[in-house]
Amino acid sequence: MSDNTKNDTEAKVVDFVNLLAMAGKPDTRKASEKKFGKPVMDVGFCITPSMLMKAQARIGLNPVQFNIVMQLLDQWWAAERRPWPSKATIAERMGMSPRQIQRHIAEMEGAGLIRRIGRTKPGKGKTSNEYDLSGLVKKMQELEPEFTQAKEEAKARSKALTQPKHKQSA
Repeated sequence: MSDNTKNDTEAKVVDFVNLLAMAGKPDTRKASEKKFGKPVMDVGFCITPSMLMKAQARIGLNPVQFNIVMQLLDQWWAAERRPWPSKATIAERMGMSPRQIQRHIAEMEGAGLIRRIGRTKPGKGKTSNEYDLSGLVKKMQELEPEFTQAKEEAKARSKALTQPKHKQSA
């Protein structure tokens, strides 16, 4: 897309939003499109639980492993269909070698977070592995009660702070 086309598109979006505001109508575009723009979102997106980011260290993921998990999640569209990007694809996206990716995947497998499942194609032999992320999901589910409790406690503390002093508990 040329700079002029991009600028024209951005101007049209701004004009559209301004028209909606003047008409008193809500802007119904998706929040992600508002933040990043429709063309960017049209390339694709990845649904990721916030808890994965918040619990990264507790789960035992170093930054490289977290990035690998994100690459796998980007390919995991349906619960019943495991992701299967090649190590070469992940490595290229991350600016690393396939061997480095393989080592990090082996570490995560050793920690019980992921499981590699070999795949073959008839007449072609081995192809990229499938990745079972059920260990990672289980670990997050085990940690969830702590995160939910902390969230509820923080909400209660915040609410207590907004109470008039005479209504606050000691």
